[in-house]
Amino acid sequence: MADRMDERVRDVTIVVGGEAGQGIQTIEFILTRVLKRSGYHVFATKEYMSRIRGGSNSTLIRVGSQRVPANVDRIDLLVPLDSGALTHLAGRISKDTLIIGEKKALKTEHNCVDIPFAAMAEEAGGKIYANTVAIGFLCGILEADLAILENYLKEYFGRKGKEIVARNVQAAGTGYRAGGEMRSAGRVAFSIDRDPSVAGNLLVSGAEAVSLGAISGGCRFISSYPMSPGTAILTYLSRHSEKFGIVAEQAEDEIAAVNMAVGASYAGARAMVTTSGGGFALMEEGVSLAGITETPLVIHLGQRPGPATGMATRTEQADLDLALYAGHGEFPRIIYAPGRTEDAFVLTHRAFNMADRYQVPVFVLTDQYFLDSYYSTSSLGDDAVFNEDHVIETDESYMRYRLTEDGISPRGVPGFGTGLVAVDSHEHTEEGHITEEIGVRNAMMDKRMGKIRAILADSVPPVLTGPEDYRVLVVGWGSNFHIIAEAVQLLRKDDISCLHFSQVFPLPPDTAELLDRAEVTVVVENNFGGQFARLLRAHTGFEAGHRILQYDGRPFCSELLARKILKIARRN
Repeated sequence: MADRMDERVRDVTIVVGGEAGQGIQTIEFILTRVLKRSGYHVFATKEYMSRIRGGSNSTLIRVGSQRVPANVDRIDLLVPLDSGALTHLAGRISKDTLIIGEKKALKTEHNCVDIPFAAMAEEAGGKIYANTVAIGFLCGILEADLAILENYLKEYFGRKGKEIVARNVQAAGTGYRAGGEMRSAGRVAFSIDRDPSVAGNLLVSGAEAVSLGAISGGCRFISSYPMSPGTAILTYLSRHSEKFGIVAEQAEDEIAAVNMAVGASYAGARAMVTTSGGGFALMEEGVSLAGITETPLVIHLGQRPGPATGMATRTEQADLDLALYAGHGEFPRIIYAPGRTEDAFVLTHRAFNMADRYQVPVFVLTDQYFLDSYYSTSSLGDDAVFNEDHVIETDESYMRYRLTEDGISPRGVPGFGTGLVAVDSHEHTEEGHITEEIGVRNAMMDKRMGKIRAILADSVPPVLTGPEDYRVLVVGWGSNFHIIAEAVQLLRKDDISCLHFSQVFPLPPDTAELLDRAEVTVVVENNFGGQFARLLRAHTGFEAGHRILQYDGRPFCSELLARKILKIARRN
């Protein structure tokens, strides 16, 4: 196997590569679920070009005897579906990479185990079953349960009729036997123990975790104009809208989408929008509208590389500044950036409660890597599900913007009570009438901005992984949680810890104290300018000593990141 910094980690990394349209995602979808049901921990992530067919894409599947939730660079088993995959992945192929495929079709000089997938598929009824043969072959190598594979194929292809099911089962069985024979011949040098408890685990993508968090948070309205990767949330909630009583609206553009959501929230529905950077740029005026009208709004922003269209299907963490400073004028906001599926569920749920409690826009900031990756987890934190109700029944004396000590006015909605719920996009009096009077303007600004004190006291603290008496502290946020944590684990140093922020604004009160305890600090981000490092400096005065920045549209790899961290630690 490939060189590893910690041989105690027993896992294997499979990469399947080929053109869009060759069924790579089908292989990923079926294989991950069969392996999970067979008792293996799994993680899967993908990288793909912005095109319907052609190009060169790949999916990575890690299979382990313990949780393996992070991206890595190494390839243990490579299944190239065309010769282009070998070129595309050349920089990651090592002498230890086992390449499995049809050598004649691949036309490669690499050391390749020649497996005639197409010929084996023909036996089952045609070349169309080659991917199923490959799935069976990989299951045979990994010693997955054949009965589980067959049952899942029946479940997956059941709608297509008995003949299609039978042919896929036959193709998978042919591949499974070939994989088992290869293993028996000693041509595979790894062993992964099963964990029986994994079979009952959840296998969810980041997008599904955000969506489930929205459902549990009482989301009743979502509007969006499609833009990857944020569209995955709209798609999921649309699919389940009738079951959970959600109105899902594909708007004509992002301006309409955000204004629809503000209107729905004004009417009393818990509302959200989902978009990506280019789409959110059009929503900024609507966010300001929510700010001055003090209307709860949840905004899911799935990041991808810019500027403009940039790389539409790649990943980046470069929209933190956009979320932080979006909208004209000053008004409070909250920004969450989940790093685990558990966080995505709980924080999206929390976003709806916080939006209602403080009557502010709340961002859930993710990225393509997180949204498109599948994670195996035992729980999403179901015990945390509790929805608050902050809407009051109004009477004739009701004033929507009543001045209060904590800055939070009682919130009424039209039709619930006898009061008039007047809101206005202009500066306004307590009753909601337009004004330019100096004293009222100052009082209203103080009222709105005063909420920050309560929000700070209600913060989500950062998560420290590693010893508390650290010398070196690796700081990250958002989707890099597992990558950084595994990188630090691989180093096996008792003076290096990692600190992950899932609430990036406002920064939790203990931020400065945790940073000041370190002799050496390293901030890890997927952007060019070190946006989170700048935020730390602006709001705490702390200047991070080192930054590891990556902005090529790809996620970090844990073992490569570990080497960069070690290099910094040794120099300091």
